[in-house]
Amino acid sequence: MLPVNTGGHSTYQNFVVENLRKYYPNPDALSRSTWDIIDRFWNLDLSYTDELMRSRYSVFGPRPRTPSCMQRSYLLSIDFKVTSLTDWAAQLKINPLYAILSGFEVGDTPGVGTFYDFLNRLWDSDSDNLNPHVRPVKSKEVKKPKQKGAKAESVEKTTVEQLLKTLEQKSFSIDEHPYGSLFRLYQKEFLEQSVKRELITPESLAVAGDGTPVMTSHRERRKRICDCAENGITDCKCDRYFSQPDCDIGWDSSRDCFYHGYDLYMIVASDSDSDLPVFPLLNPASKHDSHGFLETYFRMKSFLPDFHVNKWLLDSAHDAMPYYLYCRKNGISPFIDLNEKRGIKVKYKDDFTIGKDGVPVCLAGLKMNHDGTEPSKARIKYRCPLASRKNGCSCQHPCSDSKYGRTVHLAMKDNPRLINFPPRDSEAWKKEYDARTSAERSNKREKIDFKLEDGRHRSTKMWYCRLYHILMLQHMDAWDLPFESTLRKLILNVA
Repeated sequence: MLPVNTGGHSTYQNFVVENLRKYYPNPDALSRSTWDIIDRFWNLDLSYTDELMRSRYSVFGPRPRTPSCMQRSYLLSIDFKVTSLTDWAAQLKINPLYAILSGFEVGDTPGVGTFYDFLNRLWDSDSDNLNPHVRPVKSKEVKKPKQKGAKAESVEKTTVEQLLKTLEQKSFSIDEHPYGSLFRLYQKEFLEQSVKRELITPESLAVAGDGTPVMTSHRERRKRICDCAENGITDCKCDRYFSQPDCDIGWDSSRDCFYHGYDLYMIVASDSDSDLPVFPLLNPASKHDSHGFLETYFRMKSFLPDFHVNKWLLDSAHDAMPYYLYCRKNGISPFIDLNEKRGIKVKYKDDFTIGKDGVPVCLAGLKMNHDGTEPSKARIKYRCPLASRKNGCSCQHPCSDSKYGRTVHLAMKDNPRLINFPPRDSEAWKKEYDARTSAERSNKREKIDFKLEDGRHRSTKMWYCRLYHILMLQHMDAWDLPFESTLRKLILNVA
């Protein structure tokens, strides 16, 4: 039977007020931090969940739990740091506050199977994973970097240029992805609410991106499905059965160890005050950030067509020429740190070189001075550091006879990777690039504050369910709350 119409969000609010008066008649018995959580969930309108999920329940059989109550309860479990659904189902039975905030009658709360059934309905696929369990063993594996703290080299078969061309020509549909419903709930009830509160500006969005390891198990679990071992062949290349087919082995540079799981790539609104996440993607652990960003960005671009990105803030793992060419073609300002391993000093105008900060170095080995910019031509002017209009050039071997000294114009079209606008050594560039750490802070919130890795799930379905609900809580935390609890006032003012 379809869920009954509960009357919407106002009915839930009345239910909470009535039961808090019954079970917690003295509001002072609850701490200020508890009232903050109560207020946030009391004000959280999840009506769209009931609307979206209505068609996913049968018209026959017993009446199911209200979807918005199930989702609210799952959000509460993450917010209260209860990482097991079995433990949460038990907590609902013994803690009236958890049941009331979820929207359940005290003594009539759902079991663990009901929660899994609800999450199954949020996943738009019959398979719990994106890839089949049976697949070949990868020919290339991630190798430990020589330098401590360094990231592993890419093992991708395609280059950044090839991947970028492929993704540019491809359009992604939400309906094609199993996490489509999760994304719709996140978008309608949280992301759009943050936009309405002017926490995110979709008209001119600056995004920061970064990948972070998500360990799902201590080792890779796979087994043979062929009879080669029985025939004495121990090194066969036959397909194997993988218990977690979407995961593989990657290198965690922060922990300095190999791990099995995903590489979570997160795109964050770097110009938001609360480091708000915009779009996530779970890739295999071996996925390099230079590929992970492109896979994530083009999906975000298709799913959120009203979001217009004008800045990319990325670390040195993304320092590849195709990135800069794409930005130049699409009116995006790249703020990408240079990777010295890919070469920096290049010849320019035959006798000058460009340093790692994008500033030309004269024949005497000195950095030249800024002498104006030409935005219309995307060109930056530099002049001799030893020349003055009064005394001329004081260099022993001057490059020019002019008192003004030698000048060099750096045009972005000549080398968009090294020649940025604004220049890399300018305060404007440094100030903008400093906001890139918003992606790292957002990843820290997901992994440390909300204990993402403590889920210990075995399917991509459950990892995406946990991840998207963590993003929802991040947006909730950024919304303004009243200084004094509105709900507490209602209870105190009751006659």
